[in-house]
Amino acid sequence: MDIKRVFLAGDHVCPWWFAYTFDNPLRRLVHNPDKMLQKFIKEGDTVIDIGCGMGYFSIGMAKMVGAKGRVISVDLQEKMLERVRFRAEQKGLLSRITLHKCSSDKLEVNEQADFALGFWMVHEVRNKESFFDEIVSFLKPGAHFLLVEPRMHVTETYFRKIADIAAKAGLKPCSEEKVGLSRAILFVKS
Repeated sequence: MDIKRVFLAGDHVCPWWFAYTFDNPLRRLVHNPDKMLQKFIKEGDTVIDIGCGMGYFSIGMAKMVGAKGRVISVDLQEKMLERVRFRAEQKGLLSRITLHKCSSDKLEVNEQADFALGFWMVHEVRNKESFFDEIVSFLKPGAHFLLVEPRMHVTETYFRKIADIAAKAGLKPCSEEKVGLSRAILFVKS
């Protein structure tokens, strides 16, 4: 496998095995789920972690939503969802997490959500218009979507293009958020 091609390709999906390089305990120094997401999530919420990978944010969000809340962890790779299940079981949080395997062109989420996160994954989506239309369809009115993309992979120009597509779909930009090594915008469904 050509590693350089994997990381520099435009529309690719991060292979499951590569997630181990950034999904580790040191990551909390840069991407602490509590500090990043606590202001958006409250107990009892239904939240969606799109492109959840191995569940780094899903686990953190499951703690935030409490016993009456729910996290829907969405990924198109079964291996990623298996890791989420394993980690959630270890932490005693599996009852709060629903694993959802999507397809490469559809999320197919049928729940209404209070918050959704797209962390370092939207640049991998081929049809961004359809992607954001789906997000708008499952967010409750007034619900938020946090878009976070990696600085080292997504230029400012490309990030603004992605944000414009989100806005055209019906997500109103609220604020730019400070997230380590990233570009981030918080949107609200109006």
